[in-house]
Amino acid sequence: MDPQDMHCQAIPEPSVPVAMPKAPSERVASRMKEAKFSSTFSPPLLCSTESWSQVFAKVALSLLGFFLWGAAVAFLFGGAFVMLTYRNYSSFFHNPVFLVLAWLAFVAAFFLFLTGVLAMCTPVKTSRHHQGTLMYLLVVLFCLEASSVVIIQLSSATVCNELRSSVDSFFHQNNRTVPNHYANVSVDMTHKQLQCCGIYNYTDWIGGMLLDRLQTQHASAPESCCKETYMHCLGDASEVEKLFKEGCLKKLEERLHFVTCYVSWCCVVVGCLEVLAVISNGMLMRELPFQDFRILDSAAFS
Repeated sequence: MDPQDMHCQAIPEPSVPVAMPKAPSERVASRMKEAKFSSTFSPPLLCSTESWSQVFAKVALSLLGFFLWGAAVAFLFGGAFVMLTYRNYSSFFHNPVFLVLAWLAFVAAFFLFLTGVLAMCTPVKTSRHHQGTLMYLLVVLFCLEASSVVIIQLSSATVCNELRSSVDSFFHQNNRTVPNHYANVSVDMTHKQLQCCGIYNYTDWIGGMLLDRLQTQHASAPESCCKETYMHCLGDASEVEKLFKEGCLKKLEERLHFVTCYVSWCCVVVGCLEVLAVISNGMLMRELPFQDFRILDSAAFS
């Protein structure tokens, strides 16, 4: 072969592989890896890899986790208060709705604590399992709080009527001729704990509806109606300034009203916090789609 022909032949160039453009998710993953292993890592670099909505959702969800912890303490206090009210005045509250409310409050406090932990861990780990569990717990909490509010609204009138009937019955069964009569013990305990006297006021004992139960020569109130500041008070009608003026029925109704209002408002406030948590968690779930759905992408079959 002629040497000139050999020089005229084109020398084939080595083939260079053409780099395929990376998908947006792969570019974000590579930037996250570089930020993770780089010695010059900084939070602004991490924030630059996420959208503003995702950053806002993570911050809001972390703050809501602390608020949910506070709500758990509030529900725990409410449940304990309802339980103590039922036990101290079980003679007047025969309806078990108080026990149901107390246990619902304890269960809600437990779930609120777990939900608060997940709300603070989910933005850090960005796990689909954490997000799904958090959403499930929020739904369970919403059902518990809705049940508590419905129970309170349906049973408030019934419990109030039963309370009036029980108070009237126990106070009319009071008999001071029997030292340890069960009605005397309940009435005296109620007088001392609530600082009250009689059903409506102290006049029930010294000239009202309870006068026929006194069995004494002159009208007098039980010694449990006396204020603690007076050491030598015997409940005489001539020393009414030494007696509690308010009635026990009013004090019990005020306590019942406080319990129902406290639990109801806790449910309303926590429900609003849960709605915000659901919105924040939903924003994170939208930014992180399910991995199983990626096989349906048309680029995977091209």
